Amino acid sequence: PYPPMAERFERLEEALQIALQMWSDDEGPYDGTHYHLAETINVPQPLRRPPILIGGTGERKTLRLVAQYADACNIFAFGPEFVQSKLEVLHRHCDDLGRDPATILGGPDPLADPDGFLSAMERYAAIGVDLVQLRRPADDGSFVHRLGERVLPRLAEISR
Repeated sequence: PYPPMAERFERLEEALQIALQMWSDDEGPYDGTHYHLAETINVPQPLRRPPILIGGTGERKTLRLVAQYADACNIFAFGPEFVQSKLEVLHRHCDDLGRDPATILGGPDPLADPDGFLSAMERYAAIGVDLVQLRRPADDGSFVHRLGERVLPRLAEISR
């Protein structure tokens, strides 16, 4: 059975808690609402804790989970103004939890320089259009991206 949305979010949060406990030194039990483990053993342990990426734009639950558990987020799909509004919500969740948003965003805070952020988003959106336009049929009927021809030089230009 496919559980309702609220239960799926509860299960996601418990899975995040279990993963973080498995990657820690705590091999003790986990007793959640949906999952019950006698031990949270992960053998072999990773050399370093794998990063957690949460994608989504839900303001009440998804972005709260990002603020609480994630090392990265994926919300860059709907245009600069949309992304900026979601980043503001993420900031509020981080403030509530006492977390620095830069630990999630992986660099300078885009809200500190909104004009530069929006300009960069517009340039990346243009590259996304190029990616779609650069798909071409391959001999086997699949599609091949011709990144080297136009997109990679534009990415290098933006990063300067």
